[in-house]
Amino acid sequence: MSKYDVAVIGGGMVGAAVAIGFAKQGRSVLVVEGKEPEAFTPEQPMDIRVSAISEHSVEILESLGAWQAISDMRVCPYRRLETWEHPDCRTRFHSDELNMERLGYIVENRLIQLGLWAEFEKYPNLTLRCPETLQHIEFSAAPQVTLSSGECFTADLVVGADGANSKVRALAGIGITAWDYRQHCMLINVETELPQQDITWQQFNPTGPRSFLPLCGHQGSLVWYDSPKRIKQLCGMSTEQLRQEVLSHFPAELGDVKVLQFGSFPLTRRHAQSYYKPGCVLVGDSAHTINPLAGQGVNLGFKDVEALLEVTEGQQTLSMDVLKQYERKRRPDNLLMQSGMDFFYKSFSNELAPLKFVRNAALKVAEKSGPIKAQVLKYALGLK
Repeated sequence: MSKYDVAVIGGGMVGAAVAIGFAKQGRSVLVVEGKEPEAFTPEQPMDIRVSAISEHSVEILESLGAWQAISDMRVCPYRRLETWEHPDCRTRFHSDELNMERLGYIVENRLIQLGLWAEFEKYPNLTLRCPETLQHIEFSAAPQVTLSSGECFTADLVVGADGANSKVRALAGIGITAWDYRQHCMLINVETELPQQDITWQQFNPTGPRSFLPLCGHQGSLVWYDSPKRIKQLCGMSTEQLRQEVLSHFPAELGDVKVLQFGSFPLTRRHAQSYYKPGCVLVGDSAHTINPLAGQGVNLGFKDVEALLEVTEGQQTLSMDVLKQYERKRRPDNLLMQSGMDFFYKSFSNELAPLKFVRNAALKVAEKSGPIKAQVLKYALGLK
């Protein structure tokens, strides 16, 4: 039976990143992934799934050798961010306020994954099993992993990077705290009449926020939060019918659009009750999911990767004490971001007139708050 130092279950963005990190440490690594990402060609339409990548995440991707390949495909840098409920009460952020060239990038998730996968071949100690899925894990002194193909192997550490419905987490007996937001999120890729590639914005509405994320070439990703019933209705429309709904319900600064493609998903918050058990550790969505209000999910995942690699660097054995250090580094930050996003989400979903007045006044005050505003922006962008 084969033996590996680390088995990473899930080869998405976070799983691929942690696999490269462990391979760079000289450990033998096996990655298990169910589907290979589609190769990139410049003429491809933009993917529906995109992320707002912070400068700190770019630094992590650079340290893993993947950022150059990602940026050589297509990324959209942005310099400005605005948020408001009433149009006259806005909070505006600009990269100049932090002496930065940009606030971050909007990047298709698949391209981040492709950039990371391109690094796999540089490490003879990294093995990929794809397409392949996890069947079972027998947790003992050395966890024994069985794949759907029947292949069995042992690993000193199994990394659960298999998403919000993590099978690794379930097999390890790690519980979660979770609740449903009773809302769905619709993603709509559009071609925009107006050039607005340097800004991302968000307007709060009683039924949920509506956001714009810039994409390359006069394109953008619209994010529409609403009730499951309303999102289902929107998803059943033709592209022209959906265009009319967008023009009616999004702020005027969007301008005219052409709907290219769309999709939706439910919103659920989850947090693992522990990030580790003997022989097992969780990263990314397997450990925590948050309201995608600020697009911070994958940035938190990359910070998990950074922390896990920091505590394991130079360690001969991946002991419980080492994994405990990782959880101590990451749980408070992840919980703070979850709670912060929930606070904004719930505060702006309430239609009580006094609260509405207070929150709009707060946005107006925040616009003039100087250093406090800059600190809030740093936190929202996931910067150290």
